[in-house]
Amino acid sequence: MTYVKPLFLRPLTRALQLLSITPLLMVSQQSLARIIDGGRPVVIDGTVPVEAYTLRNNAQLTANGAVTNEILVQTGSQLNLNGSAVTASGINDGVRLSQSSATINGSHIVSSRSGLFLGHDIGSGSGSQATVADSSITGGTRGVTVASLGVLDLSRTVVTATNTDGLGLQMTESSVVARDSTISGGLNGILMLSSGDVTAPRTLELDGTHVEGFTGAAIKVTDPAATSEPADILVRNGSTLVGGNGVILDVRNSAIANMTVDNSNLVGDVVVQAGSTANVTLQNFATLTGRLENVDTLTLNSQGKWVMVEDGQLTNLAMGGGSVQFGQRGDFYTLSVENLSGNGNFIMSTNFANGQTDFLNVTGTATGSHTLDVTSSGADPSSNQQIHVVHSASGDASFALLNGRVDLGTYSYDLLKVGANDWYLDAASKIISPGTDSILSLFDASRTVWYGELSTLRGRMGEVRMNSGQTGGWMRAYGNRYDVSANSGMAYKQDQQGLSFGVDTPLPSVGDGQWVFGLLGGYSHSNLDMKYGTTGEVDSFYIGSYATWLDADSGYYFDGVLKLNRFQNESNVSLSDGTRAKGSYNTNGLGTTLEFGRHIKLDDGYFVEPYVQAAALTVQGKSYSLDNGMSADGNQSRSLLGTVGSTVGRDIDLGGGQILQPYLKAALVHEFAKDNEVRVNSTTFNNDLSGSRLALGGGAAMKVNDKVQMHADLDYSHSSKIKQPWGVNIGVEYKW
Repeated sequence: MTYVKPLFLRPLTRALQLLSITPLLMVSQQSLARIIDGGRPVVIDGTVPVEAYTLRNNAQLTANGAVTNEILVQTGSQLNLNGSAVTASGINDGVRLSQSSATINGSHIVSSRSGLFLGHDIGSGSGSQATVADSSITGGTRGVTVASLGVLDLSRTVVTATNTDGLGLQMTESSVVARDSTISGGLNGILMLSSGDVTAPRTLELDGTHVEGFTGAAIKVTDPAATSEPADILVRNGSTLVGGNGVILDVRNSAIANMTVDNSNLVGDVVVQAGSTANVTLQNFATLTGRLENVDTLTLNSQGKWVMVEDGQLTNLAMGGGSVQFGQRGDFYTLSVENLSGNGNFIMSTNFANGQTDFLNVTGTATGSHTLDVTSSGADPSSNQQIHVVHSASGDASFALLNGRVDLGTYSYDLLKVGANDWYLDAASKIISPGTDSILSLFDASRTVWYGELSTLRGRMGEVRMNSGQTGGWMRAYGNRYDVSANSGMAYKQDQQGLSFGVDTPLPSVGDGQWVFGLLGGYSHSNLDMKYGTTGEVDSFYIGSYATWLDADSGYYFDGVLKLNRFQNESNVSLSDGTRAKGSYNTNGLGTTLEFGRHIKLDDGYFVEPYVQAAALTVQGKSYSLDNGMSADGNQSRSLLGTVGSTVGRDIDLGGGQILQPYLKAALVHEFAKDNEVRVNSTTFNNDLSGSRLALGGGAAMKVNDKVQMHADLDYSHSSKIKQPWGVNIGVEYKW
């Protein structure tokens, strides 16, 4: 009797038949591989046929410029690939290590499965090791797989998993170091998971390496074996992480991840699934811009910075010289922290006009000493309101403004502590801001610039009277320091350097023939130093004319000067938040001086020269603005200066036609002009330098010969508003 199988059993029977012959097929494929079983080391090159290799029992294979199929390395064997290419057939791994090691240099490995596999024999208690340099490893599902106890060292190597669900690197309880390399996968760049095979750490070090998951996270950490062993990740020296879904670190399945970012700039989110734990440390100027979702502890050391992109929450925030930036200017975020400790800086924005502000809320305990770096603005607050910026539920933390202030338009403001644990920006407490100081100082400095340039000409007049009757050309170099005190409404130090030159000639046909007429020109540069590192510059170009008259018999003389200036002004303002604001403008100035005195000769070549002088200057008004929005509008700047003084000296005949004329001088100078108004935003200030000051000086003029004459002069003046610690000019004249 013949037995006939039911139709429904036939597919099952066929499947069993296929399963029964699959091992035979695999054995058949393996039998095609060249087996190296212990023995002497084997070396192959590009002349050998393309075939697969199996190494076992401490075998050694070195491939120099060879082309092979898949290579299986087992039981303590060693593989060396130098400038070689490995292309796996079927579903085999490109190079698979089992309790073995490999050194791969300048080679290329391709597989549809895993390009490089570092396996682990559970019974042996040991893993595999591989050192890879200047190579490329491409797999379909995995670029590189590192099983338990494996050790992988990558240098200047590209690792890629091409499948849409591919993983550039998959590792369990193992150690991986990647230097100057690229690791990418269709899904994740790196997957760190637990196997439960052994109790061993998972450590990943990325040094100057780029990791990218094309559709998923750059790095994903899971703990499917529930080992509770942490995954330690070090990202350093300019390494970058990119997640196709915007996530750079994804922690799931009750995993624990500790990520330290050192001297690298990361952009993306850290997302931690409920029940999992992540601790992030930023140090050595590292930055992370992105969300921190369910991160347990954020540690910011040595200039490490977290840049928020939305409202944030943290359980613990430990500050060790790092900073938190509340987004970009005008974002206005709230950071809620359960516990705050250490010493750090919070970079915040506040809008006094509408009361919007970034806000730090410590719901538990706040300790340590912290600063607030509040964004500066060129606009003034609209009211004297207080803005709440920090609250803590408990603790002894202290908060202060970075640089002691926040610059908001015309004034700088302070931080006010209210009660035990609340801090407010206080618009009622204010001092002149660096921007205002810069504007006032630049509008004022044109006067000291003009008078500093004029000092060289007065010395020139004395030379003309000393040696009249000849036509000559002259040149003077000079420098001056002015200190303007806060009593004038602003405070600055001015250093001026310049050069004047000119020609003059007698006018024998004019009047009584005792007139000398001259033309002059020159340039000076002044640097202004103000508080908090704010600076200004004034470049002055000028031309003018002058005339002097001396009655040889009586000694009476008259000097007159008319000078036209072009002032090019520039300010560079250092703001409280570390940024800088700039502005520039040009103005013209016209001034004149008239001096009348008498040169009285005494015995033995001595002389005394009393004089009176009047000087008037007007500089055109100007409107301009700084690039942070602060506006300035200056009226005409005026000066009316009266001087009464005297010079005492002696003409010393050195023989051979040489004459030395040393002298001392003293004068009382009074500034009559009081009203020099400048409007900053909506506030009007008055640059008032009026008042008297004492001026002292000395110098020497020397007639070297009939054609050459030299001159040196020192000046000093002092008052409650302005003083000149020193002024010096030296010059030479040549007559023809």
